[in-house]
Amino acid sequence: MKQPPHAALSPLLVVLGPTASGKTALAVALAKQFGGEIVSCDSVALYRELEIGAAKPSPAERASVPHHLLDIADPTEHVTAGDYARRARALLGEISGRGALPIVVGGTGLYLRALLQGLFSGPPRSEPTRARLRELASRKGSPHLHALLRRLDSDAAGAIHPNDASKLVRALEVCLAARRPISALWRQGREPLPGYDVLRIGLNPVRSELYARINSRAETMFASGLVEETARLVARYGDAIWPLRSLGYRQAVELLKGEITRESAIAEAQRGHRNYAKRQLTWFRREPDVHWLQGFGDNPEIQRQAGELVSARRPRNSPLPGEAGDAPLKAGQS
Repeated sequence: MKQPPHAALSPLLVVLGPTASGKTALAVALAKQFGGEIVSCDSVALYRELEIGAAKPSPAERASVPHHLLDIADPTEHVTAGDYARRARALLGEISGRGALPIVVGGTGLYLRALLQGLFSGPPRSEPTRARLRELASRKGSPHLHALLRRLDSDAAGAIHPNDASKLVRALEVCLAARRPISALWRQGREPLPGYDVLRIGLNPVRSELYARINSRAETMFASGLVEETARLVARYGDAIWPLRSLGYRQAVELLKGEITRESAIAEAQRGHRNYAKRQLTWFRREPDVHWLQGFGDNPEIQRQAGELVSARRPRNSPLPGEAGDAPLKAGQS
């Protein structure tokens, strides 16, 4: 029997949106208002020693409300979407169990989908196969991988952008290892997150203003020591670790190798982040029941609108954490 809305379900808030849209600022404001704890959903921020390029919450933001799933992995590790989902699901139960509101915030769409909807059951990772596919992409470009995938699985090719190398590599890897289309595995079903009434709030600022913020953030990263931070990581771990493939760090590595100038590195990082923002919005528009707010998360009016959405969603006669008059429970970082 299908449960009626809110019956025996714990509240769960998700704040999503493109890079530089102010997701952290909004999540912190809502956590303070409703007694929440923030669960990061960012595939780079979970790595230790990556600070500037990961755009992690500031020390003041971290001190104001509990944050989780930041700095949990060494740079040499590779945390998959499945790894993230398992750890995040356990955390949600802990947070709800101590009477706080879990707030998932971040822009990594695949990690969010793994958390909320589950992942298909596919074959394990094959690093040799991935290495060969990445080398092929390096020589012939991501569109070549897309053409290969189109021959093996036209449905999957239709769902993945020709320039999204990481998803193309994974799709081809699965097709080759499973000897069947990855889209067939997608259709086998997933295991959605049970037990939660999920409220999704999305940020969708004016595109020109978002791009201006993205450009300014990239400039600030380089001015604040991104290249020096990258040099320390390269000296300790080499330049092949997975986190250094992310935007900003990738251009810093190329600069350190003398392959591009500083001006070109900044311009490439800006362009890459703008394109990433487009892809994020395309991805998140496929998420169900998103309440889109037309502005940045640090805007007081946007915070007011989001607060009204959260208040309106609470079960009748059952206040959300932080609304009953007692001080919200606090927890240490995870």
